[in-house]
Amino acid sequence: MKFLERKKNQTESGQDSLAVSRRHFLQAMSAGGGLLIGSGFVSINAQAANNIPLGTNAPLESNAPRFNAFIKITPDNKVILVIKHLDMGQGVSTGLTAIVAEELDASWEQMDWEFAPADNSKYNNVFWGQMQGTGGSSSIGNSWAQLREAGAAARAMLVETAAAQWKVPAAEIQVSQGVLSHGAHKATFGELAAKAALLPAPQKPMLKDPKQFQLIGKKIPRKDTFEKTNGTAIYTQDIQFPGLLTALVAYPPQVHGKVKKLDASKAKAAGGVIAVVEIPRGVAVVAKDFWSAQQARKLLQIEWDLSACEPRGSEQLFKDCHAAAKKSGIVDKNIGDAAKVLASAKNVISAEYELPFLAHTPIEPLNCVIKFEKQYCELWYACQMPTVDQQQVAQTTGLKTEQVKINTLYAGGSFGRRACPGDYVVDAAAIAKQLPGKAIKMVWTREDEILNAFYRPMAVHHLRGAVTDDGKLLAWQHHAVAQSLFPGDKLDGSIVEGISDTHYAIPNLLVQGAEMDIKIPVLWWRSVGHSGNAFVMETFVDQLAKAAKKDPVIFRRELLAKEPRALGVLNLVAEKANWTKPLAQGVSRGISVHKSFGTWVAQVAEVRVNADNTFNVERVVCAVDCGVAINPDVITAQMEGGIGMGLSAALGEAITLKNGVVEQTNFHNYPLLRISSMPKIEVHIVPSAEMPSGVGEPGLPPIAGAVVNALFAATGKPITKLPIGDKV
Repeated sequence: MKFLERKKNQTESGQDSLAVSRRHFLQAMSAGGGLLIGSGFVSINAQAANNIPLGTNAPLESNAPRFNAFIKITPDNKVILVIKHLDMGQGVSTGLTAIVAEELDASWEQMDWEFAPADNSKYNNVFWGQMQGTGGSSSIGNSWAQLREAGAAARAMLVETAAAQWKVPAAEIQVSQGVLSHGAHKATFGELAAKAALLPAPQKPMLKDPKQFQLIGKKIPRKDTFEKTNGTAIYTQDIQFPGLLTALVAYPPQVHGKVKKLDASKAKAAGGVIAVVEIPRGVAVVAKDFWSAQQARKLLQIEWDLSACEPRGSEQLFKDCHAAAKKSGIVDKNIGDAAKVLASAKNVISAEYELPFLAHTPIEPLNCVIKFEKQYCELWYACQMPTVDQQQVAQTTGLKTEQVKINTLYAGGSFGRRACPGDYVVDAAAIAKQLPGKAIKMVWTREDEILNAFYRPMAVHHLRGAVTDDGKLLAWQHHAVAQSLFPGDKLDGSIVEGISDTHYAIPNLLVQGAEMDIKIPVLWWRSVGHSGNAFVMETFVDQLAKAAKKDPVIFRRELLAKEPRALGVLNLVAEKANWTKPLAQGVSRGISVHKSFGTWVAQVAEVRVNADNTFNVERVVCAVDCGVAINPDVITAQMEGGIGMGLSAALGEAITLKNGVVEQTNFHNYPLLRISSMPKIEVHIVPSAEMPSGVGEPGLPPIAGAVVNALFAATGKPITKLPIGDKV
């Protein structure tokens, strides 16, 4: 369809019965984690290439020669990378493209990209087995070897073609900036592409020595900047074509509520309304435009059955979590004998923590365009989990998986929210099935997005720790209590991640966890369990350092003596923050270091406490070790974004319940950090030859701890509840 084409000259729950449950989703993510080396780039021949389904941006380039599942080269010398991951603002359209451009020896200007179709046989996330999807800061890591090989293989095929055509040794051909040359011979990629794509791809292509990298590790322009700043980037809400209808859903005031009685007569009689249809999770109004649908939704008279819903409020839920924390939990990690040591230790401290539910609030609320026919269904939206969504849409509509086509568009943020099985996409499919032949855009308002969210779980932590008289950490006992993302036979690992796998050398460590039965929908939130657990760990470390009468940096160095990468970020951030130098009066520092998704991040926060006990976070210094740094600018941006989001949650965000009903509805009572409160941020990247790891999430976990530790240094009072608020 024309409205989906990129400009040619552009520069750059009621669904529990569904086959793929959230539990199955986690199991699929954990299966088959190895990288696909050699055949990982999915080589194809020219005939097979013609049968590969095209992605969103493909119509203009549908006849471009394909070298493998990821690379197409047009006659006019454009290299198009087929990207299997959703770009939600994290910059994968730039990072992944740079990997291929590097191995191809292409010029950055000739590189372009498009989203991949839903096809897990070619575009699976190799960390997750046979599942296509984006999450867990895995896009770069799982694509690194795969795309390097894809680029190197395409380069070898171009060189082989040129060697045969010029009758010269392949080893003597030079490749630079998208041009092959040998003496008087010269040809662009585009001039050789048609013949080169017919050759068999080498299964073990020669990769570049990292010392030869020209793009990786360098500051290069993002590929999405131009279209996102001039308004040509296509998001779901941009989709408009003749006859497109709009659907809004009236959901129950509590998840798990059901329609008991419906009177839709007034809504059906309203202007512009096409239909009112019931779906498992609510009642949808389908109209000619958004305004008509919104006004008609207000006219629906619905009596809800809320008997299966959560009756407790936030205060009672925290009381119940604390009660659970005082009992024995499931032991997840046990080194030495922490309980025995703590029973006889002299220097023992304890703390109890509370963390609230949090909403994701991506800047673009959830939405989806769908058209259902009896034998076919097509969708246009920011698809984060193509395998899951394709299967669930097929099951909802009664089609086969191969009859469901997903066109992936840009996402205006996600933070985990769009990776939710049995959610808004299934609702859209349930609506479309009742109106075959109609193209429908299902839209969520901000109120819909907050009130019908899947939240980060609330949590309670009880800790006890002890240090020796000479300042050594002796024992740590930790009981984490939270609602499980995936209830099952074993303890949900997200409850204790970043705790049980701590890299601190603790001779006596006991970690227990307990899962609470709370009828509130929960989901991974940016950095998942690390988002709260890092705060708990790092602030308790500072309390122990104070008990040990040691500087927080020195205390951590001793505990991380056998962790060189942890020491790398810790020492770098301390150096860049001038840790040992005095600060201005009223300003204090706090430090935090944490590993998540394979990436080490350390942060120092400088906080000014005012005479009225208000405070301002003035400066944050960040050090990150994410292995090979593909694009320093993207890494810096992701650290800044993670710090901003983590700071926002630490200072003021909380979803609260009254009799089981969410009290927040929009940004007036779910406030986000304002730009005027954003601190000055410095990001320093540790040079590394390690395999690249993620940066979309790891920048977030340390910031709350760094800020609270700075306040602890200023006031001497531990803070164990979030959000902090505006005063200490």
